[in-house]
Amino acid sequence: MNFSAWAIRNPIAPILAFALLTIVGIQSFFTLPITRFPNIDVPLVAITVVQSGAAPSEMEAQVTKEIEDAVAGINGVDDIGSTVSDGISTTTVIFRMEVPTNQAVQDVKDAIDGVRGDLPASVEEPIVTRVDVEGQAIMTFAVHAPDMTLEEASWFVDDTIKRALQGQRGVGKVDRHGGADREIRVELDPARLDSYGITAADVNRQLRATNANLGGGRGEVGAREQVIRTLGDAQNAASLEKTTIALPNGRFVRLGELGTVQDTYEELRSFGRYNGDQVVSFAVFRSKGASEISVSEVVNETLDEIRAEYPNVELVPVDDTVFFTYGNYESALHTLVEGALLAVLVVFLFLRNWRATLIAAVALPLSAIPTFYVMDLLGFSLNLVSLLAITLATGILVDDAIVEVENISRHIRMGKTPYRASVEAADEIGLAVIATTFTIIAVFVPVSFMPGIPGQYFIQFGMTVAVAVMFSLLVARLITPMMAAYLMRDSDAHEETEGGGPIMRGYTWLISKTLRWKYTTLLAAIGSLVVAVYFLMQVPGSFLPPDDVSRVSISVELPPGATLEDTDRTTEAMRQIIAGIDDVENVFVLGGSSPKGEVDIRRASISVLLEKIEHSIVKKVVNGLADAVPFISESLPRMEVLGRVRSQAEIEAEIFDKLAVIPDIRAYKLNDRGERDLTYNVISNDDAAIDRAVAILEPKLKAENVLSSVSVSGSLPRPEVQIRPRTEEAARLGVTTAQIAETVRVATIGDVDAALAKISLDNRQIPIRVQLDPVYRADIDRIGNLRVATSKGVSVPLKTVADIIITQGPSTIKRFNRERQATIGASLPIGVALDTAKNRFNEIVASTELPAGVQVLEAGDAEVQAEMQESFLNAMLMGLMLVLTVLILLFKDVIQPFTILFSLPLAIGGVAAGLILTNNAMSMPVLIGILMLMGIVTKNAILLVDFAVELIRSGRERVGAMIEAGQKRARPIVMTSIAMSAGMLPSALGVGEGGSFRAPMAIAVIGGIIVSTVLSLVVVPSFFLIMDDLSRLLSRIFSRFVGPKEEEIEVLEPEAMTVAIGENSEEIAELRARLAQLEGQAGGSRPKLVVTHQAAE
Repeated sequence: MNFSAWAIRNPIAPILAFALLTIVGIQSFFTLPITRFPNIDVPLVAITVVQSGAAPSEMEAQVTKEIEDAVAGINGVDDIGSTVSDGISTTTVIFRMEVPTNQAVQDVKDAIDGVRGDLPASVEEPIVTRVDVEGQAIMTFAVHAPDMTLEEASWFVDDTIKRALQGQRGVGKVDRHGGADREIRVELDPARLDSYGITAADVNRQLRATNANLGGGRGEVGAREQVIRTLGDAQNAASLEKTTIALPNGRFVRLGELGTVQDTYEELRSFGRYNGDQVVSFAVFRSKGASEISVSEVVNETLDEIRAEYPNVELVPVDDTVFFTYGNYESALHTLVEGALLAVLVVFLFLRNWRATLIAAVALPLSAIPTFYVMDLLGFSLNLVSLLAITLATGILVDDAIVEVENISRHIRMGKTPYRASVEAADEIGLAVIATTFTIIAVFVPVSFMPGIPGQYFIQFGMTVAVAVMFSLLVARLITPMMAAYLMRDSDAHEETEGGGPIMRGYTWLISKTLRWKYTTLLAAIGSLVVAVYFLMQVPGSFLPPDDVSRVSISVELPPGATLEDTDRTTEAMRQIIAGIDDVENVFVLGGSSPKGEVDIRRASISVLLEKIEHSIVKKVVNGLADAVPFISESLPRMEVLGRVRSQAEIEAEIFDKLAVIPDIRAYKLNDRGERDLTYNVISNDDAAIDRAVAILEPKLKAENVLSSVSVSGSLPRPEVQIRPRTEEAARLGVTTAQIAETVRVATIGDVDAALAKISLDNRQIPIRVQLDPVYRADIDRIGNLRVATSKGVSVPLKTVADIIITQGPSTIKRFNRERQATIGASLPIGVALDTAKNRFNEIVASTELPAGVQVLEAGDAEVQAEMQESFLNAMLMGLMLVLTVLILLFKDVIQPFTILFSLPLAIGGVAAGLILTNNAMSMPVLIGILMLMGIVTKNAILLVDFAVELIRSGRERVGAMIEAGQKRARPIVMTSIAMSAGMLPSALGVGEGGSFRAPMAIAVIGGIIVSTVLSLVVVPSFFLIMDDLSRLLSRIFSRFVGPKEEEIEVLEPEAMTVAIGENSEEIAELRARLAQLEGQAGGSRPKLVVTHQAAE
């Protein structure tokens, strides 16, 4: 069925359909969530186990290994990673992508329940949670309240701010960083404890047993039922101080006589500083599927209300990724509009008619806007990837309409009315338009179903492009011919000179020569392909291009054994250096935690916020042209650029150069995904072997120019006090190891959090921490004098039953797949691509003799890049197979579709030239651009081959048919290619947030389009004749085995039958008239049957 002809005869139906699609598309556009990255669901499960006071070595042996063994047997587990530090073990289980996240969480919970009895009794209940991969904080604020203490500011965040924000729509969670919780601290005097014959552990147990409110049963006094409560809770710190403590000898003493009772806050293990001022900060996370922009608006409105209610509290924005998200959204829309206008301008310059240009331009909004409706149905968001897809599709969406309008214009020049020209031209070009659309869809659909994490990102890209191109096909087949039939006039088709202009005559001469020397042309094409592939191999690979987000994230690590005061002092010195650098606006320091959330008092995270860049495409073009003019460039005027001029990479280099004067620190940059640019894991069962391997590799890597800030993170040794019980003496006195551990733990840091006594103050439960005065834990002799209770009820000094020595042990233990792990990380200097650094790293590892059992594995971006390239190659091969299948089905020919496929490599030279000239790497956006080029190159070849096949079937000689196909199709091919290049031009300039992500893709596409268009018009005709020769040869070879196909009478469709009858109506009328005339001559007599005698016999 000819849909175009139907739409021309019935215009109301398609107009109504697209009006409805446009309305729902606009509505969906305003409801789609705006996020930085797509909403992805990766089955990651974390198991966190806390045991206060436990060292990493004990946590690894008693907790971590048990948990790893338990989860290793779960079906679908891919990798297991663990981090063990003081008192906490975190194990992350990575499942394969096909495992549902909810099932993964439940399976892990079941496995942990099975080994809960094997874990030490003093550990807290294991916490199993799903890890939200996209769950980075979108906003961070600092609370600066001079009138509040640190504990009061912390409670203000926990009580007032969290309560106000967590009920808001789209807010996932609010986390506090820095600050401290309130607690009642009982600091006991060891001398008094010794004189009374009681230990700190005994005091803690008595407080926990007596200072509590408990249910006491039920009474029925006075024929009424009452609840009985036992209230032993002290009302305040003063009453707690008067609590009676029973002594072993039967006497009693007040708690205040054993030490001091203070209403204070817990011992600080972290801090926050904003531009040098100590603050309490909180981070806001969005819920899954929520729009970052909407959440940002709600949060700011809520905080404005809090500011009005508490004028003495200052809530300062510290970090804000929403700025980048919204900037990317705006710049993508600007790029889309600018590209569309440029594409329409190109169409107008070629067609030189406003009606034809309007008809082609209408295809853009009618294709793009309904796409938003389908995106909403599929649960997509407006993010870096989907907006890139819409931007990239700009040039394609107008292509089909350009081809239709240009063909209709050609038919009008043949003397047909616009109505008839629209019907016939749309029918003539229909197969080619459908073929080009379905080949583009066939390229992108396999990419949408790539496995792994890259597939989670690519599904939004591939499906968005496929849907937009499908709507473009519907517009080209239904709306464009219908508008041309009713809007275009006979005068709209301008006359062309006979044989075309000088360019067309030159092209005709060239193509006639290449067709005569078709095999020479083929060899020349192969030679150019070899050269192009060689240069493309010189382009280094990368995962993502470096982006300027006006924010530098620095991870700081001090030597093992450093205190929180050391970390604070060192980071303050670093902050003062960084603050003096130009273009630095603010510096936020979070001490006691790494940027990835690893809790350690010797770690810190520094966020350096830079001035924003002014994104102006006009200023970039004008100043860029002024810089490009030779000799007089310096004297030309330039537009003033507001904001930061230097790139983020240059500022980062200056920061680390100046930080080199700070001694005894390990500071390195993290990218905006919280990872090092290059990361490798060194794993082995032997911790000493890992240390030897790292010691060999680290100096070699630091000597390389392609790597900077090389650092190793692993189980670094730190000083520790080890207490080893004397087994015989301890057994004789009835002292157990558990008793010794409890005595030392309670005396130095207090009991485990779950075992602390509580007191109700200000409508909340405040823990009571019993410990010795902190000054006593600074002396190893005083630790040795701690009293330990014996089985006979007396107490003896700790040093009589145990040896106390100072030695070393691991500060943090990292494990990967149940083996010890160290991580080697490095940053990439300016201009060095990931592939270059990775290849050099692998060369060094291959040339180094490592200890037996040590493996060096890719991690981070290097691992994801390798996975992406492998998946991408498989998806591309699948796409080519689908393209071939579509072409064979549409052309009903097996050989000629290979002509179209063989034209695909013609774009490689343009891609290589574009990347080399602009110094860009082969990154993920470039691979996306290559995908798009596959669709464009096949489109050009299809337009040529389809027209030539139709001419040959109508009886034309094949060389003449190919020349005429080149003449008739060169104009729309060149027009669509220039229109798409113009549509990509704003993206290629890289203006706006996310511009560095779009620019390499656009540069690759523009370079590929220019080269492939020129080569396609010259080489494809020769390919066609060579493949036709092959087809004839194969036909002769197999004709003896395969019988001929019988010619069948063509069954006409009703419309075609009507046309045929109309064309023969005059002849039928003449035959009827002659028949009537013959009947009239015979008169009215009836005819008689005459039979001869012979015939009768």
